[in-house]
Amino acid sequence: MREIYTGIDNGSTGSIAVISDLFAGMIQTPVKKELSYTKKVQYVTRIDVVQLQEFFLEQMVAHNSDPEHVHIALERPMVNPKMFKASMSAMRAYEATINVFELMGLGYDTVDSKGFQKALLPTGIKGSAELKKASAQIGKRLYPHLSDIIDKQKDGDSICIAHWLMMKYK
Repeated sequence: MREIYTGIDNGSTGSIAVISDLFAGMIQTPVKKELSYTKKVQYVTRIDVVQLQEFFLEQMVAHNSDPEHVHIALERPMVNPKMFKASMSAMRAYEATINVFELMGLGYDTVDSKGFQKALLPTGIKGSAELKKASAQIGKRLYPHLSDIIDKQKDGDSICIAHWLMMKYK
């Protein structure tokens, strides 16, 4: 059985990266947009749990792995009362994602972004925008074949999380 290291940048605009001894890959988190439950017309973006489950099943087959050999680090959701809608979105994404893991029998760790940032990014970088730029640069340096998706995502958080997780286990 092959070990799979998965890093997830939580949220409906996040990404998922997978590293094994076969390859490293990254995708945007599968989502769907639909009407909210509110009386006034507004939309929410939700995790597409069917596509997410299919992604993990495909990875386990492609890597000849099973749930015991899938290591997952899921970024802690941002919760800030001053950013209520964004916090609710992050919590919905987190809950949907861990529901998929529970259904599939996959274990996971919830991690704070500071963990991988401290291990991989230079010290002294301040602010969300600068941290995103730095993670993109580090992600492209470590995995140059993922440059296009990192540029599209505008950060390399998920691949940095997966790389950090791999370093922890190896």
